[in-house]
Amino acid sequence: NTSTRKQFVLLGFSDFPNIQRLLLGVFSIIYVIILTGNSLIIIITRLDKALQKPMYFFLANLSSLEICYVSVTVPRILLNLWTQDGSISRLGCASQMYFFLMLGATECFLLTVMAYDRYVAICNPLHYPLVMDQKMCIQLAVASWIGGVPVQIGQTCQVFSLCFCNSNQINHFFCDIPPILKLACGDLFLHEMSVYVVAILFATFPFMLILVSYSKIISTILRLPTARGRAKAFSTCSSHLLVVFLFFGSASITYLRPKSNHSPGIDKLLSLFYTIVTPMFNPLIYSLRNKDVIAALRKLLAKKTV
Repeated sequence: NTSTRKQFVLLGFSDFPNIQRLLLGVFSIIYVIILTGNSLIIIITRLDKALQKPMYFFLANLSSLEICYVSVTVPRILLNLWTQDGSISRLGCASQMYFFLMLGATECFLLTVMAYDRYVAICNPLHYPLVMDQKMCIQLAVASWIGGVPVQIGQTCQVFSLCFCNSNQINHFFCDIPPILKLACGDLFLHEMSVYVVAILFATFPFMLILVSYSKIISTILRLPTARGRAKAFSTCSSHLLVVFLFFGSASITYLRPKSNHSPGIDKLLSLFYTIVTPMFNPLIYSLRNKDVIAALRKLLAKKTV
């Protein structure tokens, strides 16, 4: 009977009963901002000819990903806050976990691809049009989207094949691996090790590749002859680096911390960074620090006004 538990309860933010409506309003506004900001980036990169470049192709992919990513968790948060009922079926919980992990892996790969694009553009500018042609861009994007599918299917099936003999209350706002493993009984050593291995493959390894790419990029930028050239090169890379540190930093701490250091409050706070805060700031970071995006946005708004 313990292994066939059909329902879980997401406790969410039940620790703060007096501000449930306030949280509902805050998350609703954040969700609208994320949808609007990322949709605008997708629209302008499709419509503006000046943005028909590999960098903006990957940026549009990242914005599409962020919309999907937050839509896995935020609508469920809003529903739970509205109804004050955190019940979720076993299948619903497994589905949410799979799509969350799969899209998270896609973001790791896509950020790595974007770093590679900047590496080729700055370190090998003469070969850039040949290396990053349309076919290569599409192949890299497709690989990023589907690269984590088989592994995350296996990991989700592995987690939900466990026996859940403890409480069915998940002390989190979505179905994530660490809080669900706390509900399982038996020897979990192999399951915990698999989580670490997958986290290293999908988070640590891509992060190291990004750092290697940017170490070479910075080395190349510092050798540029003019200060204006160095400033322009740094401006195109700094936005991406900021997003990388926000996303990888919070996600790595969550999944690579020792089990003894896990606490529900810290886990929820860190999860908010890579599930909600990063997708919200991505459009702002990329638009406010990018003159091409600002110019395209102004042209779009001018057309709408006319």
